[in-house]
Amino acid sequence: MKPGTERDGCYPEKPSMLIINADDYGKDRFCTDRILSCFGKGNVTSASAMVFMTDSERSAELALENGLDTGLHLNLSLGFSGDVRSQRLRECHERLARFFSKSRYTTLVYNPLLTRHFEYVFNSEYEEYVRLYKKSPSHIDGHHHLHLCMNMMIDSIIPWGTKVRRNFTFWKGEKDVFNRLYRRIADRIIKRRYDITDFFFDISPITQERVGQILDCAKTAVVELMVHPEREVEYNYLMHREVDGIMSVMQRGSFLDF
Repeated sequence: MKPGTERDGCYPEKPSMLIINADDYGKDRFCTDRILSCFGKGNVTSASAMVFMTDSERSAELALENGLDTGLHLNLSLGFSGDVRSQRLRECHERLARFFSKSRYTTLVYNPLLTRHFEYVFNSEYEEYVRLYKKSPSHIDGHHHLHLCMNMMIDSIIPWGTKVRRNFTFWKGEKDVFNRLYRRIADRIIKRRYDITDFFFDISPITQERVGQILDCAKTAVVELMVHPEREVEYNYLMHREVDGIMSVMQRGSFLDF
């Protein structure tokens, strides 16, 4: 199936490219080191960095040393494990985490009582990223994709024109009609405000057929492929010799390249 036919109604407008983006960079030493190993093999081309976590400082230094492109992995739900000197930030973040823990559907609920909390946490994490990496993030996404929750979208907390991760792209039949319709509408709104890739996939579940479909899609469109090298199955796949050959024929890049 070719891009722009029956996927999500979004047609490619940019040069073809595969962005293999690793999430959770800097969450801890284990995550950081595995991502850097895959980057060294060429099977990770960018990463989404977490701030205020145990390995945030070291991971930033290593990214700068190794030329790894990074964006901000906005964290609104996982407790900070690093040094947070601002009591206000910790309290705001904890309140957001409690809100999201109530139900999986809270992402679809706009809470006007938390408007300032979302703004403060986003600005604090963004400023911390700039402090660590000496630059603005090349892109923004979110832990558990909460950067696309209702409060973030309705209040336009992420500045317009930013490169932002879109919703998942699903093959026809993977999800019900309502789910695909909701994502299609949401992505149309996102596309008006932000710079997004043509398609976005999770590498899991890993099957030869599914990976082949994703790579075929990336021959004619800009595709972000999300990976989590901290997961044993994904790490072993990305480090496998056969994958080097598969990826070597692809036009790979980072968020800086489009």
